[in-house]
Amino acid sequence: MEFHPKNLPISKTYDLKNEKDASMAVQDMVKLGFKNRKEGFKVLMPKESKLAKRIGYTVTTGVTKGLRHTNEIRDIKYWTYHHDKDHYAIVLISNTSLTELGF
Repeated sequence: MEFHPKNLPISKTYDLKNEKDASMAVQDMVKLGFKNRKEGFKVLMPKESKLAKRIGYTVTTGVTKGLRHTNEIRDIKYWTYHHDKDHYAIVLISNTSLTELGF
């Protein structure tokens, strides 16, 4: 079976419109945590290139920073891909969970 991040189990999807939404989504993901979770999180972003880059940077660095501040393991894998004609997506999941799922 060929791997694609859209095939991973997702516990929550965030549809973000701007960087403020991204910051709130990061806080929520860090609060929910990645440890002992068999599924990941999906972030949908508009296909406007500059905005998507800013949102993506805010999410990926924010999650890492937030997990560091809460003393959680920061071994998170993420992929960015074209979700549909209007959105890019980022899927974030713990590396441990990814291994347990067989991917």
